[in-house]
Amino acid sequence: MNQTPGRDGWTTCDTDDSEPAPITAMLSSRLMVLANLLRRGAILRYKRIAGLSSVEFGLVASLGRRPPMSVARLAEAVGQDKGQISRALAELVSRKLIAKSANPKDSREVLVSLTDAGLKAHDAIVEGAKERNRRLLKHLSEAEFDSLLRQVDQLTAIAAEMLESEKNAR
Repeated sequence: MNQTPGRDGWTTCDTDDSEPAPITAMLSSRLMVLANLLRRGAILRYKRIAGLSSVEFGLVASLGRRPPMSVARLAEAVGQDKGQISRALAELVSRKLIAKSANPKDSREVLVSLTDAGLKAHDAIVEGAKERNRRLLKHLSEAEFDSLLRQVDQLTAIAAEMLESEKNAR
């Protein structure tokens, strides 16, 4: 006997032993699989169209068409520490996709921004993302799409609360 996911837990059923492990049928596992598939596809696309690694893609996407930002703020935007992104920044500077400059208000702080070539890479990323998004959602009606967004936002808020609970449970 195997268990299948239900809204409030697991139900036991007679099924073939080749069924996946019960945890893989949970919504959170399914969403992680979806997110990983989307991430892996995006990484391959952005490597192909802009020659960017996943970390480089994150930096270029976060800088976008914004004013220059500090390395610390950029690190926060991509969810990594300054040390983790320093190698990727150096590579992007050497490829002339990112420019560094001193902050005129605080010369100890380094600001980074996209160069013209970096802006072209960013725009290619945005166009690729729009195409991927269209392809992903083309089978949903407008009502289904609106409902999905509301549900994802609701689940995201609950997941953030759960994360805070886990942080405070230490």
